[in-house]
Amino acid sequence: MSTPTDAPTTVTSLAVVMFTVSDVDAAIAFYRDRLGWELRGDMRFGENGENRWVEVAPPGSVARLALNPPMFDQPGGGSIGVETADVLGEHRRLSAIGGIDLDAEPMQTPGAPLMFMLRDPDANHVVVVEAPPAG
Repeated sequence: MSTPTDAPTTVTSLAVVMFTVSDVDAAIAFYRDRLGWELRGDMRFGENGENRWVEVAPPGSVARLALNPPMFDQPGGGSIGVETADVLGEHRRLSAIGGIDLDAEPMQTPGAPLMFMLRDPDANHVVVVEAPPAG
């Protein structure tokens, strides 16, 4: 009898993660105008164009974040991690912008990288993590 793990996966990367948001336009404004991310796509779909597929991403990122209205429940509650080589600098940058719900300071826990969290207006969490050293 074969199992799904008998054949190797054809999946090659994590490409799109999804957050549910209460207001797609407000979410675009938060990620683009507050965090400095790029709007990668904003397309209408459905029989009468009643739905939107919206993607944002940090500049240079291959992976994207889709911003979707809730399908079954309340918005929010999602979590993603993003990397930077300069956690302290990014925290200073976001603190100076203001209007962003972020931790007062980055934290260092034994065995984990330096990091801090921020929350979007729908309480989705973005964990900003120090990228591992190259090599």
